[in-house]
Amino acid sequence: MSWSNSKIFAQTVLDGLNNTTALDLGADTLKAALYNNSITPDNTVSAANTAYNAGQWANTNEQSNGGWSAGGLALGSVTWSKSAAVDTLAAANTANGSAATLSNVYGCLVYDSTLSTPVADQGVCFNYFGGASSVTAGTLTIVWNASGVMQLTLT
Repeated sequence: MSWSNSKIFAQTVLDGLNNTTALDLGADTLKAALYNNSITPDNTVSAANTAYNAGQWANTNEQSNGGWSAGGLALGSVTWSKSAAVDTLAAANTANGSAATLSNVYGCLVYDSTLSTPVADQGVCFNYFGGASSVTAGTLTIVWNASGVMQLTLT
């Protein structure tokens, strides 16, 4: 298997609702780490297996170079908003600031680098880019969907 969609980690939502994590998506530092197609993202894994540099999100599957460092880049202008029954996490497009050479980039892990409980660097969601992306000595930009980095519809 490989990347096929984007999802929110169910355990992260549950941890927030059970108050076992101090998740503050509007104030915490969220990062996007890039990954190749050697993984099969799964949103039903345990909290430990959502974390950056754990399980399939190990840095051996991560794509980094130059301006896109290992561990990913921080998301800027992060907002958490509500409209009717839809809660949206949005951010400014994320781009490396200096030349990078990257290939075989299929998606990213968005994780909270502020968290330490229940696990450090707990994943929030993963986003599939629709196929392989690459850049040679340039800028790779994640253009977040107009609907945000992720949405929760509560009906």
